[in-house]
Amino acid sequence: MTTTMAKTDIKTGKLERYGLTDDKLRALLRNMLLQRQLDNRGFQLNRQGKVPFALGSEGHEALQAGAAMAFERGKDILAPYYRDLGLCLGIGLSPYEILLSIFARAADHNGGRQFPNHYSSKQAGLMSFSSILAAHIPHAVGAAYAIKYRGEQGRAVLVTSGDGTTSEGEWHESMNFAAIHELPMVMLVENNEWAISTPLDKQMAQPEIWKRAAGYGMPGRRFNGFDPIETYGAVKEAMDRARSGGGPSIVEGTCYRYLAHSTDDNDMTYRTKEVVQERRKNDPVPRFEALLVEYGVMSERDVEAMRKDVLRETNDATDRAEAMPYPQPSDLYTHVYEGAWEPWQ
Repeated sequence: MTTTMAKTDIKTGKLERYGLTDDKLRALLRNMLLQRQLDNRGFQLNRQGKVPFALGSEGHEALQAGAAMAFERGKDILAPYYRDLGLCLGIGLSPYEILLSIFARAADHNGGRQFPNHYSSKQAGLMSFSSILAAHIPHAVGAAYAIKYRGEQGRAVLVTSGDGTTSEGEWHESMNFAAIHELPMVMLVENNEWAISTPLDKQMAQPEIWKRAAGYGMPGRRFNGFDPIETYGAVKEAMDRARSGGGPSIVEGTCYRYLAHSTDDNDMTYRTKEVVQERRKNDPVPRFEALLVEYGVMSERDVEAMRKDVLRETNDATDRAEAMPYPQPSDLYTHVYEGAWEPWQ
C-alpha cells in the first residue's frame, strides 16, 4: 500500500498548504519529531525498569500534528484517546508534563494516579479519559451539548478514537445523539488498521468508517493520515463547520501502527516483521522532512538541528521529571469527591 503526501497545484507546481505558513509547517514537523522521540523514551524507560508501562503512537505522527494545528487554543475542547500523544503536545502540553505522567510523579496534573498517556489539563481544554474504549465519547458529546445549550459561539469539541472503538455501542449512541441535536463536535477516527491484535477486516465488514456518517445524517470524509497538511485541511474544515453551527461530522484518517499496542504486547504473534517493514516505507516523519526540504521550507541542516533540539528537550524533561517525588500515600483520597472528606466514613 503506497500513499502520496501533500497535494501539489498542477498549474503552479506549488505545495497545497491550506493556508499554513512556513513557520506552521516547521511546527508540524517539530511536533512529529517530538512525538517519536517521546515514544522512544517511554519504551526505553520501560525496558530500563523505570516505568511499568508505555504506549506508542509511531505511524500516527502526521495525523495528530495536523489535527492539533486545527484546534483553537482557549476555545475548543479535546477529548482524546490513549494514543494521542501528538495531539496533546500540539494543543499545549509540554514534554515535561508528558514525562511527569509517564513517571507517575506527584506534580503530574492527575497527581500521579492515572495510567500513562491519560493526560488531562483544564487550562489546555484537554478532557480526562478512560482506557475503556469509547467511554470518553459520551463525555465529549456532553461537552458539545453544553456548548450549544449555553449558546456559546466559535467553539467545538474534537473527540478522537481508534478504528476498534467504532465497534463499541457507546460510539454509535454518541454519534446518533450528536447528529440529532446538531452538536458542535468532530469525531476524528485514527484508523491504524489494528484494534490491539484484531485486524480491520476481522472487526467490520465495511472498512471505510467515514461512510457510517450518512447513516447518522451527518457529513463524513476520509483523508490520508500520513500527510499532516492534508490532515490539517480535513480537520479544520470539519471544526470550522462545527464552530459555525453546521453540526457534527466524522473524519477518518488512515495511518498504520508501527509499534506493538503497548510495552505489554508482542505484535509478532499476529503480524510479521516483513509486513511492518513494508509499511514503514510510508513512514510520515522522514517523508515530511524530505517534503519540506524539497520545497525550500527547511534545509537538511535545519532538519538535523531540529532533531538535536528535540532530543535535548526530551532529555531535559526526562531528567527533571524523574527527579520529582512520588505522591504521598495520603494523596490517594484527594480529588476523588468535591470538598473535604474522610475515607471510609
